Amino acid sequence: MLSFFKSKPVLKDLIPDQYVDIHSHILFGIDDGAKTIEDSNFLMQSMLEMGFSQSITTPHTSEHVWDNTRENIEEKHKEVIALSPDLSQKLQLRAASEYMMNDSFVKLFKSEPLLTIKDNYILVEMSYLNPPIQLYDILFELQLSGYTPVLAHPERYSFFHHNFAEYKKLKKAGCLFQLNLLSIMGYYGPDVTEAAEKLLKKGMIDFTGSDAHHKMHIDAFSKKIRIKDVLPVTEAMKNNSIFK
Repeated sequence: MLSFFKSKPVLKDLIPDQYVDIHSHILFGIDDGAKTIEDSNFLMQSMLEMGFSQSITTPHTSEHVWDNTRENIEEKHKEVIALSPDLSQKLQLRAASEYMMNDSFVKLFKSEPLLTIKDNYILVEMSYLNPPIQLYDILFELQLSGYTPVLAHPERYSFFHHNFAEYKKLKKAGCLFQLNLLSIMGYYGPDVTEAAEKLLKKGMIDFTGSDAHHKMHIDAFSKKIRIKDVLPVTEAMKNNSIFK
C-alpha cells in the first residue's frame, strides 16, 4: 500500500555539493568546541564525510567568557594545520570568529580589524538571555566601519519568538541571518524549530552553518528533519557558495 505521507529526509542528505560551512568550533582548546586535536580531527573528518567542501571555523570572542583575540585564533589555526595537515587541507580550513555584540565588541572593531568570514562579512551573536540594549546602535556602527553583520542562529533567540517584528527590524537594519542546520531537526527544541521554519518560509534566512562543537552535534546530522518544506533551507545552503 502506498503511503500518503512522504518520509522526511535525514539532515546530512540535504547537504549540497561543494557546501561551505561558515560557522563551527573546530579549533581545539580555545572555546566550548573541540577540546583536543583528536576532537578537531573528528569534526573535520565528519564534515568531509558529510560532503562539506570547506569550513570556516568561528571560535567565540566574548569578553570575560572567551577572551580570544585575532592573534591567538590565527595561532591556533596554524597549530591545527601543522598537527593535521591532510584533514585541514582537504577541508580547506579557514578561521574567523563569532563575536558577541556588547560594549567591548564596539571598542574592538573601532580599534582593530576583525576576523571576517570573507571580505567584510562578520559573524555576530547575542546573549540567549536578552539582546544588547544598544543592539541597533552596534549594528549601525559596525556597518559604518565597513562590515556586513551576519547574525548567528537568529532562530535560537527565544525573546524574539513572540515578537517576530524584531526579526524584520533586524533585516531592515542591514543584518543578514545564518540559520543553524540542527535547528530544523529539533536539536534545540520545538520552539526553535518552529521559529526556524517560520524564518525560512518568509525567506529571511540568508545562509546556514553547522555550529558543530562536538560529537553530539555531528550525530544529529543523521536524524530526520522536522520542517515541512526543504526548499528554503537547501537554497540557503547554496547561498554559502559566496564564501568560497
